[in-house]
Amino acid sequence: MRTHLKFFFPFFFLLLIKASAFSQTTKLSGSVLSSTDGKAVEFASVALIQLPDSTRAGLGMSNEKGVFSFENIKPGTYLVKVIAVGYERTQSKTFDVGNIAMVLPALKLTGSVKTLKEVGITAKTPLIEQLADRTVLNVEQMNTAGDNALDVLKRAPGIKLDKDDNIILKGKSGVNVMIDGKMSYMSGLELSTYLKSLPGSVMSKVELISNPPSSFDAAGSAGIINIKLKRNKLQGFNGTANIGAGYGEYGKGYGGTNLNYNIGKISTYARFSYGYYNSFNRLTMNRKIGDEQFNQLNFWHPITKSSNYSAGADYFINDRHTVGVLWKGSAAPYTTNSESRSVNYNAAKQQMGSVYSQNPQDNTAGNYAINLNYRFKIDTAGRELGFDLDQVNYDNSRTEQYFNSYFDAAGSRIGEVINLRNKGFGDVNIYAVKIDYVHPFSKTLKAEAGYKSSWVKTNSDVSFDSLKTSNWVNDPKRTNQFVYRENINALYLSFSQSFKQLELKAGLRAEQTLGKGASSGTQEKIDRRYWQLFPTLFASWKVNANHQIQGSFARRINRPSYSDLNPFATYSDPYTALKGNPLLLPSFSNNIELNYHIKSFRVITLSYAKSTDVISPVIYQNDQTKESISVDENLGRAQNLYLAIGSPFDLTKWWNNNTEVSFAYDDVKSAVQGGSYNSHKFNWSMNTEQTFNLPKDLQLAYTFYYGSPSVSGLFRSLEYYGMNVSARKTFMNKKATVSLKLNDVFDTSKFRSQLRYSNVDTYWQNQWESRKINLTLNYKFGNMKVKNARTRTTGTADEESRVKN
Repeated sequence: MRTHLKFFFPFFFLLLIKASAFSQTTKLSGSVLSSTDGKAVEFASVALIQLPDSTRAGLGMSNEKGVFSFENIKPGTYLVKVIAVGYERTQSKTFDVGNIAMVLPALKLTGSVKTLKEVGITAKTPLIEQLADRTVLNVEQMNTAGDNALDVLKRAPGIKLDKDDNIILKGKSGVNVMIDGKMSYMSGLELSTYLKSLPGSVMSKVELISNPPSSFDAAGSAGIINIKLKRNKLQGFNGTANIGAGYGEYGKGYGGTNLNYNIGKISTYARFSYGYYNSFNRLTMNRKIGDEQFNQLNFWHPITKSSNYSAGADYFINDRHTVGVLWKGSAAPYTTNSESRSVNYNAAKQQMGSVYSQNPQDNTAGNYAINLNYRFKIDTAGRELGFDLDQVNYDNSRTEQYFNSYFDAAGSRIGEVINLRNKGFGDVNIYAVKIDYVHPFSKTLKAEAGYKSSWVKTNSDVSFDSLKTSNWVNDPKRTNQFVYRENINALYLSFSQSFKQLELKAGLRAEQTLGKGASSGTQEKIDRRYWQLFPTLFASWKVNANHQIQGSFARRINRPSYSDLNPFATYSDPYTALKGNPLLLPSFSNNIELNYHIKSFRVITLSYAKSTDVISPVIYQNDQTKESISVDENLGRAQNLYLAIGSPFDLTKWWNNNTEVSFAYDDVKSAVQGGSYNSHKFNWSMNTEQTFNLPKDLQLAYTFYYGSPSVSGLFRSLEYYGMNVSARKTFMNKKATVSLKLNDVFDTSKFRSQLRYSNVDTYWQNQWESRKINLTLNYKFGNMKVKNARTRTTGTADEESRVKN
């Protein structure tokens, strides 16, 4: 890797040096006034147009005094165009810019004959949009009453969940989740817990990126999901507030507020939400052990008090320099009392014995993230430099006890209750620095380059004690500390070229991974040093004004989560355990995708993915002790072929249909536990959402989804289906909205799967509290007048989301 860096770093920094070599430029300023009273017009959009080719040389905004300015303007001929709400568009006469600072005559705007209502703009935003490199779900067009982020994601095209609530995108696992362009750094249970604590009411959009460009991290074999939270860019002070309650088998309540203050050069926001969720999970697991049957029922009853908060500020120093700070975090402490009953039957189906376990827990889970960013628009030609600094911390601690009682065939208890306790602590610290540079060579050719380094330290400490004659005694076989450190360095370079009807983009990303870890309980150590190259290709052909074909290719990596490398086994009950694997290798995949669009709607998607060293849980079953230990291992290879057809469209002015039908073929081949494993399966799924916009601002909707049996790794999932209904009404001049929603009307949303190989024959059924009704009230307040607010593109700290409980 050092050899490659020797050539890459000089080239990268030559680009940066070139960026600082400015040509001879000057400053241009002017003012915007009202023609009726001569007062300043603030927040007017001002565009500087260079002639004779009408290239936009700059874009700015008038301040509270109506003044605008452009810096580093090259000599030439220009004109200025001005747009402001409530006024007719206007433009200046052409003028020549030399080497001396220039002040234009005041531009006077005439009031528009057609005035817009302050909040009466009703341009319809589609539920689903297809952009050049991603599919966008506009969450604000959905009824999300009582929904959390995971509920919303399940309604996105191409997304489904497995039995453990892991996200599958277009038939492939290994998805990385970003929040507002920043990696969540989470996976597995940690990620699903966070998404369940994030209210759907704070979400604005969900972006699905199957083949991300080289500026994104290569981590995530199935791609990236970016959740964008609501942030109002209207000028002045404004905000929203919501409150709601729900009931399934237990009650729940939630509320929150979102505040925005944008004035002049400063844009700020603050967001807070709180929820009380009383819920349950029911897990059925039936195992065949030789001629015997081992049936287990686990009931988990968590009570969670979750809070999410975030705040940020952008300061626009001028039209070229912007600095920003972001701060966000969450806390989701919960208590639970898990009860498990395991019954053993012989070949004649006679009960041989049973085990009853109670597991009370106190969990404290929290995280925070800080981002500092700076954007520098080098010149009017489009050159731009960006810097990001990030720090993220995750803290997850647990105190729990186990009460295990053993019974014989007659139901009489055998011996005393076995009493164990566990104090677990998990801490993850992540630091990252990122630099991005954009360099247009012409109107049609552009280069992008960047650098990123991240440093991760994880510390997992588990201590088990047994109650011996009224004294707690440490159990060294179940006590362990696992420390893992990792450094990832990356460089990327990409070029994009536009033709009349064709757009091409090619990129290459190089990533170096350095990782070391050690476990005190097993004395095993990890030492990883490797680098890989990740090419990306993108092509878009605009057939005509309404039809477009897109194709993309990307090589991706799926690194093991940090806890998956921990070789120590942790038990959830006397017969079930999870164990990490220090020999676990990253998985690599090559993904190809084709899309056909009509206007901005995706109609057909066809994709193919081939993955090697696929990471999948493998169950090791001991027929004598009846223990089952799940260990993540690398399978041989997996192939996935995926086809989706569907797009939203209006059946009538008041009836919108959004239906997608997908077909997939999965094929897995590998050596497992000394034998060969071959599995292939064709499956299909459907998701339809029907929305009815009725008079008096009343909206009714229902959603139905179905998935046929499918294959994921070694698991064969059975069919699933469900239905949701909702109603929503706006009033008070559309400032208030009341929503009613019933999820999983027929209580059918259960995830079932089978695992059969070697001596393993296991059936799972996992069910959360999915049938519930929620009533929510939302209210908008403050300035809702439409004005041209400042916008900026925040940097992305793309980081592998591998924190996992």
